[in-house]
Amino acid sequence: MARVFIGLGSNLANESGDSRQILRDAVHALQALSTSKTQVSSLYASSPMGPQDQPDYLNAVALIHTTLPPHDLLDALQKIEQRAGRVRVRRWGERTLDLDILIMDEGDLPSSDNAENPFPKQIIMHDERLSIPHIGILERSFVVQPLLELDASLSIGGIILTKCSAATAQTGIRIVENVDWAD
Repeated sequence: MARVFIGLGSNLANESGDSRQILRDAVHALQALSTSKTQVSSLYASSPMGPQDQPDYLNAVALIHTTLPPHDLLDALQKIEQRAGRVRVRRWGERTLDLDILIMDEGDLPSSDNAENPFPKQIIMHDERLSIPHIGILERSFVVQPLLELDASLSIGGIILTKCSAATAQTGIRIVENVDWAD
């Protein structure tokens, strides 16, 4: 079983609704991939990376537990994106939905037997389809801040997330609301 942090982002509406509704629908779709209740951060607004001629993004991070291997999980996430009307037009461009595997840990669900380090091995992989951990996490406050909401002890490659500059950066990001994702 793997513990997986998934980044969610949207800055375009679709026939189902606005970015909030698209992210809510995505959270419900992620629940179907998880073996336990999906945990989700607050909803953040952030300026776009790359081209600035697009709307601001809404972002969140979800935590799921899954038995899917990394590439199968990526395929499942891309199907969710496609159902939301995702079209890849330009790098860092506008999108109805973006789902990224941020961090993936191997190990059993936390137990009292191994409470100090229940997820002892972080998956590290880089190929033509997938990079885990996701490239650029440490520089993106719209990823780091919601990650820390879900697990304040996270580290990547020995770097404690609370110590990276994106953990304290307040420019270009703000909490929009604490969402009751169960609705």
